[in-house]
Amino acid sequence: MSHHRPGVSLLLTAALAVVTPSAQAAQSDVTPAELRAHSAEFRRDLIRVADGVWIAVGYAASNVILIQGKDGVIIVDTSPNPTQARTIRTVFATVAKGPVRAIFYTHSHPDHTGGASVFAGDDHPQIIAGFAGVRTPIGRPDQDGADQFGMKVPDALYINAGVQQEYGREVPPTDAGYLAPTRVVTTRETMTVAGVTLEVIPTPGEAGDSISIWLPEKRVIASGDDVLKTFPNIAPIRGAPMRPPGQWIASLDTILALDPAVLLPGHMRPITGAAEVHGVVAAYRDAIRSINDQTLSGMKRGERPDALVRTVKLTPALAANPWLRQYYGTVEWMVRGIYAAELGWFDGNATDVFPLSARARAADLLPMIGGKAGAIAAGEAALRDGKYRWAAELADLVLVGDGTDVAAKSLKARALTELGKREGNAIARNWYLSVAAHLSKDDPRR
Repeated sequence: MSHHRPGVSLLLTAALAVVTPSAQAAQSDVTPAELRAHSAEFRRDLIRVADGVWIAVGYAASNVILIQGKDGVIIVDTSPNPTQARTIRTVFATVAKGPVRAIFYTHSHPDHTGGASVFAGDDHPQIIAGFAGVRTPIGRPDQDGADQFGMKVPDALYINAGVQQEYGREVPPTDAGYLAPTRVVTTRETMTVAGVTLEVIPTPGEAGDSISIWLPEKRVIASGDDVLKTFPNIAPIRGAPMRPPGQWIASLDTILALDPAVLLPGHMRPITGAAEVHGVVAAYRDAIRSINDQTLSGMKRGERPDALVRTVKLTPALAANPWLRQYYGTVEWMVRGIYAAELGWFDGNATDVFPLSARARAADLLPMIGGKAGAIAAGEAALRDGKYRWAAELADLVLVGDGTDVAAKSLKARALTELGKREGNAIARNWYLSVAAHLSKDDPRR
């Protein structure tokens, strides 16, 4: 039996309007124009950073490093796939002398390990890494077309992937060129390869199995993804465990203690000059520490995630640092990730001890706002008012019970497109636009 009374719909609609966010700017602090300018970091270049040390930037989703030894060469990271690896090997042929004696993986992410077979060729090099094999995470499937790399985002809307120009748009992801490590290093170790003395140092950060390659005579360090020109992606939304901030901070302190004159990141351009390297790495460490400490302090005061993300911020100096702009990771995701890692999924609100499912909540709410038609009408009004997140939420009230509803799919697709067009964080932008494209593909009104 219905308990709907005249006026309830109006009252609820008004109440919902009060809690609806009015500002619909990007959630991160980065504009699309900034993200577009950031693409300059990925321009193709073979850069000589020291005698016998080159880095290939922009030829693939990740950098590849060549170290010339006395009787051959060392390769650090190998790009995502054989196609791009062949291009880089051709570029290296202009400077490399002798066979490949060793390949180092700075970590196990596939954009760094997928081209190894091309660099190995018939040379039978050692494959040295901090892991014995590639762990297959549970992850989150590309549900509803979601994809942080924007592999299927229309060209007109695509900018970049935050730490790379693209991943998977030119060449589909593949493990065809991956070679398993033949030597695993889990503690700090000095070795001589191709006549080059180097040190392998475990430095967990973006990956728990990260290692850095330190060339003490040249004061050059290849640090994988521990320092990138973006706020770090501490809590990835794609479906991976949080990267422990304490480990990452300790690794950055280890790098600082070496006092490198050149830092070769896994993505984007190298940092040169001891003072510049120190300044960037110290700021990176301080940013991670600040957000971690602020979040933990707020949690001890009983603050819940929604309150924490309103108050936990970078200092103005760190927020303005070009190495900490939120092109890839965001402060908000880090805060929410820390909360979940430290205190679990429950936020302390007794209402949510056994939370209503989204479907059950929608079933109770929809009759109060005029059913599906009322939700769609309210969503269209929100869209016209520039309240794009609210429009998407209203569409979800319908879609959670009927995923085929064309009007709701269209509403959500248009809302997400507007959000994506305004977003400068590459992961958020690509996620919005990928799902929008997926929702739109069966819309007969397109």
